Amino acid sequence: MENLLKTAIIQSNLVWENPKQNRINFSYKIDAISNDVDLIVLQEMFSTAYTINASAVAEKMTGDTVNWMLEKAKEKNALLIGSIIIEEPSTDKTKNKNYFNRLIAAFPNGKIQHYDKRHLFSFAQEDKIFTSGKNRTVILYKGWKLLPLICYDLRFPVWARNTEEFDVLIYVANWPNTRISAWDILLKARAIENLCYVVGTNRLGKDKNGLEYIGHSAVIDVMGKLILEFDKNQEATKTVILNKKHILDSRNKFSFLNDRDQFKIID
Repeated sequence: MENLLKTAIIQSNLVWENPKQNRINFSYKIDAISNDVDLIVLQEMFSTAYTINASAVAEKMTGDTVNWMLEKAKEKNALLIGSIIIEEPSTDKTKNKNYFNRLIAAFPNGKIQHYDKRHLFSFAQEDKIFTSGKNRTVILYKGWKLLPLICYDLRFPVWARNTEEFDVLIYVANWPNTRISAWDILLKARAIENLCYVVGTNRLGKDKNGLEYIGHSAVIDVMGKLILEFDKNQEATKTVILNKKHILDSRNKFSFLNDRDQFKIID
């Protein structure tokens, strides 16, 4: 079991609905990361920016962006995480296709796990276009348990509740500046209530809807302490080392998870 998990976060602007250019841009950034990194985290819809124009930019699981993720994961010998728009055939007779805001976890050995965003952002009519995910995905990697979630999921603590003794919550996002204070506060809340590290990645720049994004990507420790942050509008890659001993020591000293409520999500 590895006690340390070296994690790289890329905070970047995104090119609107242009997967090829975004892959090129992220390739340069990933290539510059040291080869001893274990985990690399990109943003929500990193290949297109946040759009509900799914039919124009959706890809298949055998498409260019998933294959690119697998290639970069193999090159860096690291787990690569980020969400993209995925199209799949529908079993519903009223429509031909389903579109998912899908987080892809690409392993260096060619394995893939994925998580489909559960809480669709109705404020932007995401729920009218995309299909909601029904299951959480716990990723086991190098002795660590990771729970990846997507943007709006951050507002729903029940969905993030630590019932599997996971070590790290990962949020990939396109979270606009108008609501950035909520992002900052909720990242810390999710870490404190779940006694886990929280990794939050957010984009920069302006999108075609005129929304401004200033980043505020961050890593929070088990007790809610900010251990890595980006300056406002800072395009950069930063790394942090997560320590399993910090988690275990904190949980042994403060056994708050033993007192958590028992519940079942019905849906």
